[in-house]
Amino acid sequence: MTAFPMADRLAALPPYLFAEIDRVKAEVRARGVDIISLGIGDPDMPTPDFIVEALCQAAKKPANHQYPDYVGLLAFRTAVADWYKARFGVALDPASEVVSLIGSKEGIAHFPLAYVNPGDLVLVCPPNYPVYPVATGFCGGEVKTLPLIEQNDFLPDLDAVTDAEWARAKMIFVNYPNNPTAATAPRSFYEKLIAKARATDTIVVSDAAYTEMYYDPADKPLSILEIEGAREVAIEFHSLSKTYNMTGWRIGMAVGNAGLVKGLGKIKENVDSGIFQAVQEAGIAALRHGEPHAAKFRDVYRERRDVAVAALTRMGITCRTPKASFYLWCKVPAGQTSAAFVTRVLQETGVVVTPGNGFGAPGEGYFRIAMTVPVARLEEALSRIAGKL
Repeated sequence: MTAFPMADRLAALPPYLFAEIDRVKAEVRARGVDIISLGIGDPDMPTPDFIVEALCQAAKKPANHQYPDYVGLLAFRTAVADWYKARFGVALDPASEVVSLIGSKEGIAHFPLAYVNPGDLVLVCPPNYPVYPVATGFCGGEVKTLPLIEQNDFLPDLDAVTDAEWARAKMIFVNYPNNPTAATAPRSFYEKLIAKARATDTIVVSDAAYTEMYYDPADKPLSILEIEGAREVAIEFHSLSKTYNMTGWRIGMAVGNAGLVKGLGKIKENVDSGIFQAVQEAGIAALRHGEPHAAKFRDVYRERRDVAVAALTRMGITCRTPKASFYLWCKVPAGQTSAAFVTRVLQETGVVVTPGNGFGAPGEGYFRIAMTVPVARLEEALSRIAGKL
C-alpha cells in the first residue's frame, strides 16, 4: 500500500504529550501493573444528575435533531452572558460578544486561523497548554516564548519583549489559573498586560478554563474582561468541562471583543456545524443551576490538595500549595530530568504523572500531578512514589 507523506505542518509536530504517555502506560499495563493515572486533567467525578437529565429531555425534542446554529443557540449565549455578569460583574451582549465552542480547545485551536498570517509574531508563555504554539504553527506564525519561572511567580516578564517585538506581535496567549503550574495572576498583571496590548494593538487571548477551581473565596480568579479597556483587545475562552465535570460533552464559549468573536465565528462557519442543541440546553441548565455542585467539587479538590501537598512534603518533593486548578507543579528530585523521573515512576510504580518539559522547555525539572482520583487512590499513588525515592 502506498505510504502518503504527511503535510509539513504535521511532520514538524512533536508527539502529542498525552498520546506518548498513553503509549508507555499501555506497555506497563500489559505487564499486569495496577495503573493509577495522575496524568491527564480529566475530572473523575460524574456530571451532576440534573445536567444529564436536562440532556435526556432535550434530546427527545425533534427540533434539536437538525443542524444547530454555528455560533450557538441564543439561549445558550444568553446563559453565558448571565453567568459572566453574576460571576465576574462583566456585562456581555449575547448576540455579538459570545460564541459557543465544541470545548474551549477547539476554539483556541481555530482562533489563530482568523488573525494570524504566515510570519506574524505570536507570544506564548511556556510551560503551557500545547495547543497555543501548535495552532500558531499551523497558520505559519512565528512563536516567541516568554518563560514562566518560579522566581517570577510563573508570570511572564512582559518587559522582556522589545518594543520592536510588541510592534510585530499579533497576539499573546495567557492562561490563569495556569495549566500546568497552577499559578494565578493578580489584577496588577492583567492591568499591565491590557495597557501594553492597547498601546501596541496586540490581541490578548485569555484561556480561563480553570477560574472556578479555586480553594478560598478570597482567591477567586479574575476574568480578564474585568480589567478596564480589556474589551478593546481581549477574547476569553472558557469551558463547562472542568467546572461541572463535563469534559466529554465538548461545550465551551469564547467571549469578549465583538470583532474577535465575529472572526472566530467566521472560521467556525467554515469548519464545523456547531454543538448538538440538546447539549447546549444541558449547558444552560449547568450555567443556571450548577454553582452548588461546583462548590462541592471544590471541597473535594481542596481535601485532595491538602493530602497530596502533605505527602509530597514528607517525601521531600517541593511543590507550591495551589490557590486554584486541580494541578500540583512539583520539582523532580535533584539530579534527574523530568522525562527520566516520570518514566521511572511509571515503570516502577504504575503511577502516571506528567513530565514538565512536555509543556515546553521551561518546564524541565518539574512534573505535574492531576488530582483526579479519590483520596484513597491518591494516597496510594504517592505512597508508591515515596517508596521508590
